[in-house]
Amino acid sequence: MEVVKAFIFDLDGVLVSTDEQHYKAWKSLADCLGIPFSRKDNEAFRGVSRMSCMDKLAAISGRQFTKQEKTDCATWKNEQYRRLLDSLSPADLSPDVKTTLDMLRAGGLLLAVGSSSKNARYILARIGLGDYFDAVCDGTNIAKSKPDPEVFLKAAQMLKVLPSQSIVVEDAVAGLQAAKAAGMTACAIGGAISSPLADIRIKYFSELVQYVERINDEKVF
Repeated sequence: MEVVKAFIFDLDGVLVSTDEQHYKAWKSLADCLGIPFSRKDNEAFRGVSRMSCMDKLAAISGRQFTKQEKTDCATWKNEQYRRLLDSLSPADLSPDVKTTLDMLRAGGLLLAVGSSSKNARYILARIGLGDYFDAVCDGTNIAKSKPDPEVFLKAAQMLKVLPSQSIVVEDAVAGLQAAKAAGMTACAIGGAISSPLADIRIKYFSELVQYVERINDEKVF
């Protein structure tokens, strides 16, 4: 493996957990439409775009939505989600995550966010990381959502590093698929940790430091 120069992090579920806000917003929409929607259903919505989620919601319900109906529903869902995000604060950023990010940066690693969410910059600002990363590539920068590799490839371009020099940290299978398609090392955490797509599996965020030290053969901190 080449020397690691950069980390590209998914946002939701990796740097901060907004799963509950997503679930509540989708549940509210499903309730309004009279569609049964469970937490198990919500698992398939993780890491993909709102419009793709609308296709999944249509499949759950057995109904057909017009393009305009899907757009209107996705917009309504996002409005509910944004209201729920207002409760986020720097206190929602895990000390383990912040300490690890600081150590990686002190070790000379470039750090980026690669998220399909169009709310990524708002979330980062809410948790006190608004100007922290060397690059942020999100749903406003891309035409295709994960599992397409576009978001990660663009993030690497922003950082001016090769895909092979980048490690993607993801908690969703769609994100791991995108990382592999981009030619990057795929690191799984959380819900994706058992996926066979993972090159690396970590239980704790701080394990990233020890991994980089082994690959680069030098101390990060």
